[in-house]
Amino acid sequence: MNDVFAGYACIFNEVDLGNDVILPVAFEASLREKMPHNISMLWQHDPNQPIGRWEEMRIDKKGLYVVGRLSIDTRQAHDVAVMIADQVIDGLSIGFKTRRAVQKARKSTRYIQDVDLWEISVVTFPMQPNARILQPKPEINQRIAEAAAAMRA
Repeated sequence: MNDVFAGYACIFNEVDLGNDVILPVAFEASLREKMPHNISMLWQHDPNQPIGRWEEMRIDKKGLYVVGRLSIDTRQAHDVAVMIADQVIDGLSIGFKTRRAVQKARKSTRYIQDVDLWEISVVTFPMQPNARILQPKPEINQRIAEAAAAMRA
């Protein structure tokens, strides 16, 4: 039973809504230091609302590609799965501590070179507008129906 979705948690070389640009090298150290399951999957960056686990993270030319599995038997993850399947929500957003960045002037764009990645959240409004869930896997719809039936019983 797979409750899996995939997408881009970060897009490289794009200015985000906070005037930051994350460079392709930014995640290299963090991904060497941590396994994907050691990076939390949260709902709306709320540490009190874990909704699953990350199973795969990789850097490609576009950005940080992630594959996650929702803990569909929990109410919040079930609700998130329904919203993903219904294409109501599709944002991804990263929570991190900046380890190294360059900014030429106080109000200029900050170029982030190294981060300590803490979590990746499913969100309504991502800081990077193009950081999105690409598609839920087909198995998720069957599992959502099963979980909904179990909650009604």
